[in-house]
Amino acid sequence: MRANIIDLFARQIHEATLTWTNGKIDHVEVHGPENTELQYILPGFVDAHVHIESAMLTPAQFARLAVVHGTVATVSDPHEIANVLGVEGVKYMVEDGKRVPFKFCFGAPSCVPATTFETAGAVIGPEEVGELLASDDIGYLAEVMNFPGVLQGEPDLMAKIEFAKQNNKVIDGHAPGLMGDAARQYASHGISTDHECFTYEEGFEKVELGVKILIREGSAARNFDALIPLLSQFPDEIMFCSDDKHPDNLVEGHINLLVKRALAHGCSLWDVLRAACVNPVLHYSLPVGLLCVNDPADFIVIDNPQDFNILQTYLSGELVADQGATLLPDLRSDHVNRFDCEPVTAEQLACKLPEDAENVKIRVIEALEGQLVTNELTYMSKTKDGLIVADPDADVLKVAVVNRYFSAEPAVGFIKNFGLKKGAIASSVAHDSHNIICVGCDDESMTAAINLIIEAKGGVSAAGNGETQLLPLPIAGLMSDVDGYEVAQCYTAIDLFAKEVLGATLQSPYMTLSFMALLVIPALKLSDKGLFDVKTFRHIPVSVE
Repeated sequence: MRANIIDLFARQIHEATLTWTNGKIDHVEVHGPENTELQYILPGFVDAHVHIESAMLTPAQFARLAVVHGTVATVSDPHEIANVLGVEGVKYMVEDGKRVPFKFCFGAPSCVPATTFETAGAVIGPEEVGELLASDDIGYLAEVMNFPGVLQGEPDLMAKIEFAKQNNKVIDGHAPGLMGDAARQYASHGISTDHECFTYEEGFEKVELGVKILIREGSAARNFDALIPLLSQFPDEIMFCSDDKHPDNLVEGHINLLVKRALAHGCSLWDVLRAACVNPVLHYSLPVGLLCVNDPADFIVIDNPQDFNILQTYLSGELVADQGATLLPDLRSDHVNRFDCEPVTAEQLACKLPEDAENVKIRVIEALEGQLVTNELTYMSKTKDGLIVADPDADVLKVAVVNRYFSAEPAVGFIKNFGLKKGAIASSVAHDSHNIICVGCDDESMTAAINLIIEAKGGVSAAGNGETQLLPLPIAGLMSDVDGYEVAQCYTAIDLFAKEVLGATLQSPYMTLSFMALLVIPALKLSDKGLFDVKTFRHIPVSVE
C-alpha cells in the first residue's frame, strides 16, 4: 500500500510503501517526503480505559462500531459484568472478544463488590484475582477504586495488588479528587494511572507522582477541557479514554473525536497521536502494531491530518472497516444473567412522613451535567396525604433503587437536575452493583418503568404520558447481542422520549442515572440499602434531623 506514513517515533511524514504478510508488516519502503496527493497511514487508536458493557453491547458488537472510527484496541475493565456474574462474567467477555480480530485487553476487576454497602451479584476475592492475573488473557489489575482501602492497608485489597506485581501486570487507579500526602501514599503502591481527575491541578500533581493521566470524554463524565493543557506539558504521560460510552454516542465517534478536538485546541499532531496511539500500547504492553517492521499490521487510513476523516481500518492486515461501514460480522452470543426479583408496587415506593409531621427537611442528591460526582442539598419537602412526594416544579424528583438479585424493599430518596416534568426513567445499568435504578415524578410511573425491566430481566425503560418504552438488555442486564446500530437506534428513541416527552434536561439522562448508585464517587448516592454519604462512607437518613 503506497501512502504517506505518519511515523510517530521519528515524528516525520513521508511517502512510503507498506507491505505485510500473514498479518505482519515485513517492509516499509520510504520513497521521499510527504506527497499531499496521497492518503495517510498511521497506527490505530486505543481507548485506554473503557467499560465495554456501558455501550450496552457485547465485545463483538462493540468492535463492529469502534473500528469504523479507527479504534483497533481497548483497555477494557469488565468490572460491570463481574459485579453481576463474578469470574464467569469476566471469562464471558474474554471469550466473546476473541471472536473478532479487535485487540481487547481485559483486566482483573479489583473491587467486586465495590463496597459492602450495596447488594451485588458476586464476590471476587484475592485468590480469584490472582488466578485471573496469572492468565495470558488478562492484561492488568483494573481500577483500584477503593482508595480508602489502599490508604488503610486493607489486607484483601493489598493482596490483589501484590498478585499484580508478582505477575508483572499494570495496576490501574481510580481516585477522584485525591491529592497531597494521600495521593502520594496511594501511588506508592504501584498504581500507575488515573482516569478520574477532574481538575488540572489534580492531574498535574498526579503526573508529578509518576501517575499517567487518562483524559476522559465519555457519555457522562467529560474532563477534556480541564485536563487537555497537560498534554503539551507531559506528552509521554497522557492517554485518551471514554470510560463509559453509550451506543448512540459510539455510533457518532470514539477516540477519533478526541483526536480532532485536541488538534482543534492547538495541540501538536505528534503529542495528540502519541496519546491516542502509542502511550497505551507501551504502558499496557498491548499486542498492537505501531507501523514498525514485524509489528501486526494494525493501522488506519485517513484523508489528511487536517480533516482527519477515517477512511479504512486494518487489523492484522485485514480490512475491517471501509468508508464508514464495518466489515466485522454481526455475531450473536449466549445469554448469561442473574436476575431474580418480583415486581414492585407503588405502595413500596411511598415515602412516609414522620408521625405527626406536616413536612420535613430532606437530603437531595444533586446530579451534575458531565460529572460522576454529585452534591448534597437540603430541601423542605413537598407532601401529600402523609407522604413525601416528588416536586417536578422545583425539579426535586424521587429516586429508587430496587435489588435485582432477590426481592427486597426498595430504597427511596430524592434527586435534583433530571428535569422530568412527568413520568419516570429506569435502568438495570446502575454502577457498580447494577440493581435497578429509577427517577420519576410519581410512584405509578416509577412502578411501571421498574416492572418493565424486571419482566425483561434487564434493560432501560421509560414510562409516562400513557406510554412505555423498553430497550431489553438480556445479557447480565447490561448488554444486547443485537446489531449495535440497531441497539443505538432503539436507545436514541428512548433517550428522545425521555427528553422530548417526559422533559429530561440532562444531555445523557440514562448515563447520568447509571451513576447515581455509585457509592465510591462523592458526595451523596443511593444504594439498594439506602441513602449513602460517600464522605463518611455510611448510610444516612433521607430526612434531616
